Amino acid sequence: MKAKTIGYWVTTVLAAPLFAVPGAGLLARMPHFTEEMAHLGYPLYFLTFLGVWKVLGALAILVPRLPRLKEWAYAGMIFDCTGAAASRAASGDGLGAVIGPLAIAGLVVASWALRPEGRVLNSPRRP
Repeated sequence: MKAKTIGYWVTTVLAAPLFAVPGAGLLARMPHFTEEMAHLGYPLYFLTFLGVWKVLGALAILVPRLPRLKEWAYAGMIFDCTGAAASRAASGDGLGAVIGPLAIAGLVVASWALRPEGRVLNSPRRP
């Protein structure tokens, strides 16, 4: 197996649960997640909205085909991570709380950049 393919699967298999697990926690209204979202100033209904999109995004990057959906999922993950970092910074949380989401964003970017040709939207045909 090529190094790029291995890198893609390693980053993707790490990124997907980093969205699916918290997404499920948000949907289940686990106390940790409700307290954190309240700390950041988000309303309770936002947990459902964010939880659904996190779980669906994680599934989208794992399933075969559907390259346009994958593009949207990756974009949503970056919006989520950068929004989380900004929310943490605005709430006065420490540097570690800001760097965490940015590190996950880096993993998402790596997964996106290493995608095999069949998972890329409008990938050019190479001779």
